[in-house]
Amino acid sequence: MDEQKKHPAPPPYSETRSPTSQASTPIPSAIRPRRRRLVWIVVAILIVAGLFVWHPWNRGGADNAQQARQGGGSRRGGGGPGMAAPPQPVHVATVSQGEMPVVINSLGTVTPLASVTVKTQLNGTLQNVAFQEGQMVKKGDVLAQIDPRPYEISLRNAQGTLAKDQALLQTARLDLKRYQMLLSQDSIASQQVDTQASLVQQYEGTVKSDQANVDTYKLDLTYARITAPVSGRVGLRQVDPGNYVTTGDTNGVVVITQLQPISVIFTTSEDNLTAILKPLHAGTKMSVTAYDRANTKSLESGYLETIDNQIDTTTGTVKLRATFDNQESMLFPNQFVNTKLLVDVIKDATIVPTPAVLNGSSGAFVYVVKPDNTVTVRNVKIGPVDGERTSIKTGLQVGERVVIDGSDRLKEGAKITIPADKPKAASGAAAASAASAASAASAASAASGAHRGHHRKQSQ
Repeated sequence: MDEQKKHPAPPPYSETRSPTSQASTPIPSAIRPRRRRLVWIVVAILIVAGLFVWHPWNRGGADNAQQARQGGGSRRGGGGPGMAAPPQPVHVATVSQGEMPVVINSLGTVTPLASVTVKTQLNGTLQNVAFQEGQMVKKGDVLAQIDPRPYEISLRNAQGTLAKDQALLQTARLDLKRYQMLLSQDSIASQQVDTQASLVQQYEGTVKSDQANVDTYKLDLTYARITAPVSGRVGLRQVDPGNYVTTGDTNGVVVITQLQPISVIFTTSEDNLTAILKPLHAGTKMSVTAYDRANTKSLESGYLETIDNQIDTTTGTVKLRATFDNQESMLFPNQFVNTKLLVDVIKDATIVPTPAVLNGSSGAFVYVVKPDNTVTVRNVKIGPVDGERTSIKTGLQVGERVVIDGSDRLKEGAKITIPADKPKAASGAAAASAASAASAASAASAASGAHRGHHRKQSQ
C-alpha cells in the first residue's frame, strides 16, 4: 500500500489529455511500423512522379510544344501540319483517237498437219538407212532399203508360172476354134465344143491369178525401198541397219512430221463464237498471230482455218485451228504458244494507255488532269483491250489528259506536278529550298537539345 501511494498508476488514455502529456506518452510499438510504411509509400510516389516529369517522351512533348509555339507563324504561312498537301509528281498521257483491233487471246498448241510413223510393209533385213536424223525430206525420197533378193526370186517364179499358163490358154483357144469349125460342118458333137470352151475360160482364170502373183511380188520389191509418205522433218532413227524388221514393229523405222505448213490448235470461250462465226461464214480470212510463252515475241502469222463442230460442255470452250506457213520453222510440234485472233477493227476509237485505267468499288475510273493541274475522278466504260492500249466507250474525250503513273497517291481535287514539264531552274530552286529546310530543321534540333541540357543542369 505504501508503494502504491508512492508511485500512483497513470490515468487511462483520453482525448482530453494535455498536449504535454500526449507528447511525453510513448507511441505503442504496433503503430510505429505502420507510419514507416506510409513514409516509404510517399517517397516512392515522389520518385515515380519525378521520373515521369523527366522521361524522354515527356521532354520531347514539351520540346515539340515549344517548337510548335516558336513555329506558329510558319504554320499560318503553310509550313506546319495544317498545311495543304504538296503537289504530287505524276506522269500523264493524252487521250487519242485511232483504230483499235478486237483481239481474242488464247493459249494454243502447235500441231502438225501430218505426223507419220514410217513402218515396213514386209519382213526382211534392213540393208541401209538413207537419211540423217533431223533431215528435211520430200515426199517420195528413199529412207531405207530392205534386202530385195527373196522377193526378186519369188517374182521370177511367178513370171514363169504366168508364161506357162498363158501358153496353155493359147493352145486351148486354138482347139476351140477348130472344134467350132467342125461343129459347123456337123463333124463333131456340140458337147466336145462346150467342154473346150470351159477349158479356155479355166486357163484364162489361171493366167489372171498368175498375173496377180507377179504384180504382188513387184509391189513387194517396191515396198523393199522405204520412201517418205509426206514431206517434213525426220526424227530420231528407231532401228539400225542389219536388223530384221517386220510389219509388227510398233516403233517403225522413223517418224516424219510435217512442219511447212503447220497448224496451231487453240481454244476460246463459247461467248466469243458469235464474233468469230460471222466473219468466218462471210469468207473473211481472220488473222492469227502466234507468240512465245512470255507473250512478248511474235513467232509467226497465219489465218484461221476452221472451227470444231461442237462445244466442250465440261469447259464451255470450243477448239479452233489456224494454219501457218512456218517458213522460218519458228513453230515446233507440241510447242505451247499464245495466240491472238483478230476478229474486228474498231474505227475512230477513244484510246488511252492501259495503266491509266483503275478499278474501284464503282467500277473502272481514271484520273483526269484539269487545266489548273488538279485531278478529278472520272468513271469510264472500257472497250476492247490490246496490250498497252485500252479503248474507252464512254467517259473521256479526245485531247483530255489522264494520269498513267503515280495515281496511287492521288484523290479527288489533288494538286499535281508533271516532272517532264518542270523547268530545270524550278528544279534547282526546289532543291535549294529543300536543303535550306533541312539545315533549319538541324539547327532547331540542336537548339532544342541545348535547351533540354540547360533544364537538366538547373534540376541538378
